[in-house]
Amino acid sequence: MPADNSHLIVAAARRRATATRRRAVAALRRMDATGTAITFETVAREAGVSRSWLYNQSDLRAEIERLRARHHVPATRPVPDRQRASDLSLLRRLEAATKRNQQLEAENRELREALALALGEHRVADLPGRPGDTPKKKPSAVIGPC
Repeated sequence: MPADNSHLIVAAARRRATATRRRAVAALRRMDATGTAITFETVAREAGVSRSWLYNQSDLRAEIERLRARHHVPATRPVPDRQRASDLSLLRRLEAATKRNQQLEAENRELREALALALGEHRVADLPGRPGDTPKKKPSAVIGPC
Protein backbone atom coordinates (compact mmCIF):
# COMPACT_ATOMS: atom_id res chain seq x y z
CA MET A 1 0.00 0.00 0.00
CA PRO A 2 1.38 3.44 -0.99
CA ALA A 3 2.22 5.98 1.70
CA ASP A 4 -0.40 8.63 2.46
CA ASN A 5 1.14 11.93 1.28
CA SER A 6 -2.10 13.91 1.33
CA HIS A 7 -0.81 16.12 4.14
CA LEU A 8 1.85 17.42 1.73
CA ILE A 9 -0.80 18.32 -0.83
CA VAL A 10 -2.89 20.09 1.82
CA ALA A 11 0.15 22.03 3.08
CA ALA A 12 1.04 23.11 -0.47
CA ALA A 13 -2.56 24.28 -1.07
CA ARG A 14 -2.45 26.29 2.16
CA ARG A 15 0.84 27.93 1.13
CA ARG A 16 -0.64 28.84 -2.28
CA ALA A 17 -3.76 30.26 -0.63
CA THR A 18 -1.67 32.31 1.81
CA ALA A 19 0.55 33.62 -1.00
CA THR A 20 -2.49 34.54 -3.08
CA ARG A 21 -4.08 36.41 -0.17
CA ARG A 22 -0.79 38.26 0.50
CA ARG A 23 -0.58 39.33 -3.16
CA ALA A 24 -4.16 40.62 -3.07
CA VAL A 25 -3.66 42.54 0.18
CA ALA A 26 -0.35 44.00 -1.05
CA ALA A 27 -1.98 45.06 -4.32
CA LEU A 28 -4.81 46.77 -2.43
CA ARG A 29 -2.37 48.65 -0.21
CA ARG A 30 -0.24 49.72 -3.17
CA MET A 31 -3.22 50.88 -5.17
CA ASP A 32 -4.66 52.80 -2.21
CA ALA A 33 -1.31 54.47 -1.51
CA THR A 34 -0.83 55.57 -5.11
CA GLY A 35 -4.42 56.67 -5.64
CA THR A 36 -5.07 54.10 -8.37
CA ALA A 37 -8.72 53.44 -9.12
CA ILE A 38 -9.78 50.44 -7.07
CA THR A 39 -12.18 48.01 -8.69
CA PHE A 40 -12.39 44.23 -8.62
CA GLU A 41 -10.93 44.18 -12.13
CA THR A 42 -7.91 46.38 -11.32
CA VAL A 43 -7.17 44.58 -8.05
CA ALA A 44 -7.42 41.17 -9.76
CA ARG A 45 -5.06 42.30 -12.51
CA GLU A 46 -2.60 43.89 -10.07
CA ALA A 47 -2.55 40.87 -7.73
CA GLY A 48 -2.63 38.21 -10.42
CA VAL A 49 -5.82 36.61 -9.09
CA SER A 50 -9.27 36.07 -10.54
CA ARG A 51 -12.18 38.38 -9.95
CA SER A 52 -14.33 35.48 -8.83
CA TRP A 53 -11.75 34.61 -6.17
CA LEU A 54 -11.86 38.22 -4.91
CA TYR A 55 -15.67 38.16 -4.78
CA ASN A 56 -15.54 34.95 -2.72
CA GLN A 57 -13.19 36.45 -0.09
CA SER A 58 -15.64 38.34 2.11
CA ASP A 59 -13.03 40.45 3.94
CA LEU A 60 -11.22 41.45 0.72
CA ARG A 61 -14.52 42.10 -1.01
CA ALA A 62 -15.62 44.43 1.81
CA GLU A 63 -12.28 46.27 1.72
CA ILE A 64 -12.42 46.70 -2.07
CA GLU A 65 -15.97 48.07 -1.83
CA ARG A 66 -14.97 50.43 0.99
CA LEU A 67 -11.93 51.74 -0.89
CA ARG A 68 -13.86 51.97 -4.15
CA ALA A 69 -16.48 54.14 -2.44
CA ARG A 70 -13.78 56.33 -0.87
CA HIS A 71 -11.77 56.72 -4.07
CA HIS A 72 -14.24 57.96 -6.61
CA VAL A 73 -12.64 57.35 -9.97
CA PRO A 74 -11.42 60.73 -11.25
CA ALA A 75 -12.01 61.74 -14.85
CA THR A 76 -8.27 62.11 -15.33
CA ARG A 77 -5.38 59.87 -14.44
CA PRO A 78 -4.34 59.79 -10.77
CA VAL A 79 -1.55 62.07 -9.63
CA PRO A 80 1.77 60.20 -9.30
CA ASP A 81 3.38 60.10 -5.85
CA ARG A 82 6.23 62.40 -6.82
CA GLN A 83 3.75 65.11 -7.85
CA ARG A 84 1.59 64.94 -4.73
CA ALA A 85 1.94 67.63 -2.10
CA SER A 86 3.91 66.47 0.91
CA ASP A 87 2.59 66.80 4.44
CA LEU A 88 5.16 69.51 5.11
CA SER A 89 4.06 71.43 2.02
CA LEU A 90 0.42 71.22 3.06
CA LEU A 91 1.35 72.38 6.57
CA ARG A 92 3.18 75.43 5.16
CA ARG A 93 0.18 76.29 2.98
CA LEU A 94 -2.11 76.02 5.99
CA GLU A 95 0.18 78.27 8.04
CA ALA A 96 0.25 80.86 5.25
CA ALA A 97 -3.54 80.79 4.95
CA THR A 98 -3.92 81.16 8.72
CA LYS A 99 -1.54 84.13 8.76
CA ARG A 100 -3.41 85.79 5.88
CA ASN A 101 -6.71 85.20 7.69
CA GLN A 102 -5.35 86.90 10.82
CA GLN A 103 -4.16 89.88 8.74
CA LEU A 104 -7.58 90.24 7.15
CA GLU A 105 -9.30 90.03 10.53
CA ALA A 106 -7.04 92.82 11.89
CA GLU A 107 -7.72 94.95 8.80
CA ASN A 108 -11.48 94.42 9.19
CA ARG A 109 -11.29 95.45 12.86
CA GLU A 110 -9.41 98.66 11.94
CA LEU A 111 -11.88 99.48 9.18
CA ARG A 112 -14.86 98.94 11.50
CA GLU A 113 -13.33 101.25 14.10
CA ALA A 114 -12.63 103.93 11.46
CA LEU A 115 -16.18 103.62 10.15
CA ALA A 116 -17.61 103.93 13.66
CA LEU A 117 -15.58 107.11 14.25
CA ALA A 118 -16.62 108.60 10.91
CA LEU A 119 -20.28 107.83 11.51
CA GLY A 120 -20.05 109.31 15.01
CA GLU A 121 -18.50 112.53 13.69
CA HIS A 122 -21.14 112.74 10.96
CA ARG A 123 -23.91 112.32 13.52
CA VAL A 124 -22.48 115.00 15.79
CA ALA A 125 -22.20 117.36 12.81
CA ASP A 126 -25.90 116.86 12.02
CA LEU A 127 -27.17 117.54 15.57
CA PRO A 128 -29.09 120.81 16.00
CA GLY A 129 -28.13 123.24 18.72
CA ARG A 130 -24.44 122.91 18.47
CA PRO A 131 -22.40 125.85 19.69
CA GLY A 132 -22.25 128.42 16.92
CA ASP A 133 -25.63 127.47 15.45
CA THR A 134 -27.58 130.07 17.42
CA PRO A 135 -26.43 133.54 18.43
CA LYS A 136 -25.42 133.93 22.04
CA LYS A 137 -27.88 135.78 24.24
CA LYS A 138 -26.72 139.02 25.72
CA PRO A 139 -26.91 139.17 29.47
CA SER A 140 -29.96 141.18 30.52
CA ALA A 141 -29.55 144.31 32.64
CA VAL A 142 -29.56 143.65 36.29
CA ILE A 143 -32.50 145.27 37.89
CA GLY A 144 -31.78 146.35 41.40
CA PRO A 145 -34.08 146.68 44.39
CA CYS A 146 -36.63 149.43 44.25
